[in-house]
Amino acid sequence: MSMYYVVTGACGFIGANIVRALNERGITEIIAVDNLSKADKFRNLVDCEIADYLDKREFVEMVEGGHFDGAVDAIFHEGACSDTMETDGRYMMENNFRYTSTLLDFCLDHEVQFLYASSASVYGAGRVFKEERAHEGPLNVYGYSKFLFDQVVRRRVLADGGTGSQVVGFRYFNVYGPREQHKGRMASVAFHHFNQYRESGKVKLFEGCDGHANGEQMRDFVYIDDVVKVNLYFLDHPEKSGIFNLGTGRAQPFNDIAHATVNACRALEGKPALSLAEMVSQGIVEYIDFPAALKGKYQSFTEADIGALRAAGYAEQFDSVAAGVAKYVQHLAKK
Repeated sequence: MSMYYVVTGACGFIGANIVRALNERGITEIIAVDNLSKADKFRNLVDCEIADYLDKREFVEMVEGGHFDGAVDAIFHEGACSDTMETDGRYMMENNFRYTSTLLDFCLDHEVQFLYASSASVYGAGRVFKEERAHEGPLNVYGYSKFLFDQVVRRRVLADGGTGSQVVGFRYFNVYGPREQHKGRMASVAFHHFNQYRESGKVKLFEGCDGHANGEQMRDFVYIDDVVKVNLYFLDHPEKSGIFNLGTGRAQPFNDIAHATVNACRALEGKPALSLAEMVSQGIVEYIDFPAALKGKYQSFTEADIGALRAAGYAEQFDSVAAGVAKYVQHLAKK
């Protein structure tokens, strides 16, 4: 009997990049799981090799029915509703919390490695981004669904020093890079800036809020290739469990994204680089009103404390915004 790797949310941004990375290791016995009600996402898997594709509901039924018992090595669980503006709490809890709990039960019962997507949104408006309960307080139901599952993992898996099968949660910070185009408004700032610049010759950022100057709200922007490398590091170290921040450990302002994206696009056009001040004075970078719908629900500063990740042995360096955006713009320009 074949042993499979399962990737949920396989047509999504992080899931599709994990499938591709497994392929690069020569692994093709992959069961790709996603919710195909938004069918266009299949494009993310066109250049990937998989063994089977299952709709999420069908997959859950098969798991509960014992279909995969003894046939799975690892599950990368990236499938979730990631729209932070979603207000239907029942849908969010069913899709994010219950679904993840079902897979956790399966993995613990069958000693399957379980690597799942948590989120930096669990920290809410906090200013300390350390994997401890005291610093957690999500601002929306998406963040709450992730937070609640992390508590289950702490209680059931981590409290007694681990149970035998690996369980790892990754609190993704602001991930950007190839294969996110289907996310629409939830795609990264770098993606939107590239498209804005190509269409109009300028990019838009929010004006200042929460005491930050225009475009100076800061996030920990992490390039997708680094996210995948961390996932595969833990796949290769099944003895390591825990909940880990996955960011660079460096907060950078949104202005840095705009600056890097515009200069990478200008380089492709054979134009010289500009400073941010020059971009602002020439109207290439424009600041727009802060949306009323986001007031009080917006993280204006995030910076991963990656001490726990380093202590778990992950030693590779992370791309800066300038390095990651330059790679990403090259990729988008080819498309």
